[in-house]
This record gives sequence, C-alpha cells and structure tokens, in this order.
Amino acid sequence: MIVVTGATGNVGRPLVHALRQAGAEVTAVSRSADVRVDLAVPSTLRPALDGARSLFLLVPGGGVDAHAVLKEVTAAGVGHVVLLSSQAAGTRPQTPSHAPLRALEDALRDAGVAWTVLRPGGFHTNAFAWVPSIREQRRVAAPFADVRLPSVDPADIAAVAAAALLDAGAHAGRTYTLTGPAATSPRERTASIAAALGEPLEFVELSRAEARAQLLAFMPEPVADGTLDILGTPTDAERAVSGDVELVLGRPAVSFADWARQHTAAFTIDGGAAVR
Repeated sequence: MIVVTGATGNVGRPLVHALRQAGAEVTAVSRSADVRVDLAVPSTLRPALDGARSLFLLVPGGGVDAHAVLKEVTAAGVGHVVLLSSQAAGTRPQTPSHAPLRALEDALRDAGVAWTVLRPGGFHTNAFAWVPSIREQRRVAAPFADVRLPSVDPADIAAVAAAALLDAGAHAGRTYTLTGPAATSPRERTASIAAALGEPLEFVELSRAEARAQLLAFMPEPVADGTLDILGTPTDAERAVSGDVELVLGRPAVSFADWARQHTAAFTIDGGAAVR
C-alpha cells in the first residue's frame, strides 16, 4: 500500500490517479481527503501508515515538526519515502525560506529508510494566479518580466513520483531536479497563454515592492523574499534545464506552451476552475 500526503493538491491529485491506474493500492490523505491527516499533529499520520510500504511526503511550509513526522514514518515500518522538496533546497540551503526543506531532506537521508528526493523548480500552475486579471482585463502583471526560469508541469512531478513509488529499487537514493524543457520569462509565458487563447494579452511589469506586497497577502515574509530572490536573481543552477524528467519517464517534460494549450479553459471568462 502506498500513502500519498497532500492528495488533493496539484501534484497529489494526479499522483493518486497515476498510482491507481497502475493498479497500486493507495491511501490518499490530506486535511480534506477521505483519510484526514494534519501533519502539524504528526500522531494523526500513524493510522494512515498502517500496512504502508511507501509514502509520498509533502510537508506544508510552516508549523510542522519534520523530525516528529519522520519518527511516525519509521515507527510504522514504511520502507521507502519519496519527498517533494524544492530545487532551492539545493541551490539556497541556508536561506530562511528553504533551509527547513533542506533540513528535512537531511533528516530523511539519516532516518534509516530508503528515500528519493524530488526537487522541482517553479510550477507551470503558478500562472493560475493570473486567471482573474486575464478573465477580467485580458492583462497579466508580474515582476522580472524578462528573467527566464524553467518551470515544470506538476503532472510531470506526479509522474516522476509515481515511477519512484512503484519501483523503489530503481530510484532509492536518488535526488531528481525537475524542470520543464526550456526556460521562459513571465512575458514569454504570457505570450504562450495569449497564443493558446487566440487573442492578445497585455503584460505589465510589477516592481519588486509591488510583487512583494501581493505575496505577503498569503506568504510569510521569509518565503516571499526568498521567492522573489529566485524569480529576480536566479543562480546559474536555477536557470538551467534538467533532464531528470526525461531520464525517469523516457519522454520530454511538458513545455509551458503545451501546458497552456491544455488549460485554456481556466483562462477564459466562463472557463473551468483553476487547480491551485
């Protein structure tokens, strides 16, 4: 049995589907799924782990004792953990925004279970934040208009996670950096959405201060600042395209333009709801 935490999110949902399509027995857990677990209270995880051989672990960014979570995992006898981390845990391990994830990675490697670490960069689905302004104004506002980064489709992250969970022997002890097949800028991503919609979109560049004010509405200050540092002044490693998605899946990662074409309904005035 495979346990998937964060099962209702934009990685967890396609991951659960992929595992079940492969014939695996899956327990989907989150704060709102059929099996409810709050990782801020690690003891709530133990019942879900009964009989589990593998775990997909997504730890929310605050109020979680990662060591206590791993204690529950090892006590339950789970043999393999696939951790959803972040590329910045490798590129910026000492920053306040990403040091906790790096500490969790290190703790997992020392926990005495087989492990696989996934380090994605930014998600294609971050563009869903533009849905209201695109629907209402045919406009996108974002900072760092021409800074390119290789964002990744969460469905590709889910596919890599499924491969690792279904074949621990092939993937245990591996750390995968997950990106799309090309780096793109906010201005270029806006153009891709416009092309998918078949109509022009206006792009307006925000200042860092304007973008920071928006992020602080739903992010702690260190996370907002760390996010803006990556978006505005990425390292060479953060700009680089990784081949790990293709290495694991045997096919190229989904490009942002292809992702936009797959999700045009989310950006139309009467279209489908975005998955956040």
